Amino acid sequence: MSDRDGAVRVLPDLGVLLAAVEASGEAVLITSAELDEPGPRIEYVNPAFTCLTGYTVNEVIGRTPRILQGPDTDRDVLDRMRTALSAGEPFQAETINYRKDGTTYVVEWLITPVREPDGRIVRWISAQRDVTQRRIAEDRQNMLVRELHHRVKNTLATVHAVLNASQRSSMGMAEFRQAFTGRIASLAKTHALITEDHTQVVPFEELLRTELQAYDEPGRSRVSLRGPSVPLASELAVPVGMALHELATNAIRHGALGDPNGRLEVIWSVEDAPTGQVLHWTWNEHDGPPTALPTREGFGSQLLNRVLTLQVGAKVDVAFDPDGLRVTVALPLASEG
Repeated sequence: MSDRDGAVRVLPDLGVLLAAVEASGEAVLITSAELDEPGPRIEYVNPAFTCLTGYTVNEVIGRTPRILQGPDTDRDVLDRMRTALSAGEPFQAETINYRKDGTTYVVEWLITPVREPDGRIVRWISAQRDVTQRRIAEDRQNMLVRELHHRVKNTLATVHAVLNASQRSSMGMAEFRQAFTGRIASLAKTHALITEDHTQVVPFEELLRTELQAYDEPGRSRVSLRGPSVPLASELAVPVGMALHELATNAIRHGALGDPNGRLEVIWSVEDAPTGQVLHWTWNEHDGPPTALPTREGFGSQLLNRVLTLQVGAKVDVAFDPDGLRVTVALPLASEG
């Protein structure tokens, strides 16, 4: 036999070809030519096919490949396959197949015709591979791209809001520069925590420690954190991280963490509610300078009272106790919709 370029190609005998198919890591099956039910009939499967599907050779010979189909098999793909094969054309696609035990896998087919010298199709050969893990990886990559696009838009909107609010709440350029830089740095740290985790969540305690670990002193704990592990999705972690940054900054400038004897206690718990779980947390400052009602609403107060309330549906209570600032938050963990 000669190739198109005229080179002579010597084919191995059928025994060698069969050995190669038997040893192949891809599932191979050969069926009869008829497409209408009850055909096509399976005439041969290799060991990779039985390993992939869980069927033995005796269980599939004489049956139709339709035994591998089920409720989640894409009917549009099957219709396109029927159209291509009816025209005598090869067909390649992916869909969901079912093993003997009912579990599913994503299969990639390549079906080609076997023709007699006169052009008549006498059989179909189908090479199949399990591409489930590849599909999972592709779906995850697509999800991450969509999530990144969404997060970038939200981040730009957040930066714009931080800029405007910092300008309104600052008394001068130096104060504005310090406040704006700190808020952007806090936002960046929160995003770093989100992207480090493949599930795109951040534990609530990790957000707290990121903001507060610098204020603990060796041999003397000024910060007490107590509560269960609570993962926060990215849409919650960003506003909560910003709120914690504002509280920590306020505590250093005006509250307990600015006093050598001051202490901070943060306690949280999760409770079930009719609409889902709710994170309850209390920021409680002790032994700091005497608290006084603020004379103006700074960005921290705006964020606590507006962003947490409007953006994530939290209920916020701020109390200026004689012992120190106390902030209580009830944060729904279920995302809207």
